[in-house]
Amino acid sequence: MRIGELAAQAGMTKDTIRFYEKIGLVAGRRLANGYRDFPPETVTWLHYVRTAQTLGFSLAEISQHFAELGEAPDTAEALSALFREKIQVIDARMAELAALRADLEARVGTGCPLRVTGRAG
Repeated sequence: MRIGELAAQAGMTKDTIRFYEKIGLVAGRRLANGYRDFPPETVTWLHYVRTAQTLGFSLAEISQHFAELGEAPDTAEALSALFREKIQVIDARMAELAALRADLEARVGTGCPLRVTGRAG
């Protein structure tokens, strides 16, 4: 299918698909007239990409893990492992943000919020 049809079916712009092609996330072949031609399963893949992005995965992570998932004997278990890893990353980030919030909260009303608390400056 041509890029315009793919974009319409996937609910994204042609520019997005061109970008995904540039970074190797999707592959189309060039027809003799220069048009891009994508296999029908690309629509399903692009929906997967959007869902994975919504779940917090970067395009680099999606690209890397797609090859792994294609070779996994049990894709559901492989996906669950990726989700568990992502949860750990999120938990660590949440802890960092909580510490940052506490630091900011401690500086509110100190007169010099950029001075390190607990030290003479």
